[in-house]
Amino acid sequence: MPRPVHFEIHASDPQRLIDFYSEVFDWHFERWGDVPYWVITTGEEEMGINGGLTQRQGRAPAGDAPINGNVFVVGVAHCQGSFDAALAAGGTQALPVTDMPGVGIMAYVKDPDGNVFGIIEPTMPPQD
Repeated sequence: MPRPVHFEIHASDPQRLIDFYSEVFDWHFERWGDVPYWVITTGEEEMGINGGLTQRQGRAPAGDAPINGNVFVVGVAHCQGSFDAALAAGGTQALPVTDMPGVGIMAYVKDPDGNVFGIIEPTMPPQD
């Protein structure tokens, strides 16, 4: 069965989002060659995927636009704490912290460029 293996974040101002995700999740960014692309390392030991950040081609989505593209969800130890950290780092609320019984505590945030991402403090048992 095909599974996600990579994600990409499109940025109007790459350094602004590098600073944001580094501060909120402690992700590491490394420039890839001479093109405006950065490889993102999200962790070394935990289960998950790594990704990339690239220069946006065109304008950022309008603030009231429906989600345009994929939304990645980051597993966190404490949803409310990560939500608060994202807002303090310049993000805005897309959807509030909500308890989803049997799944986890979730929230959705818009990063400083308007990209939506989710955070989840899982309560469901891991799937084999």
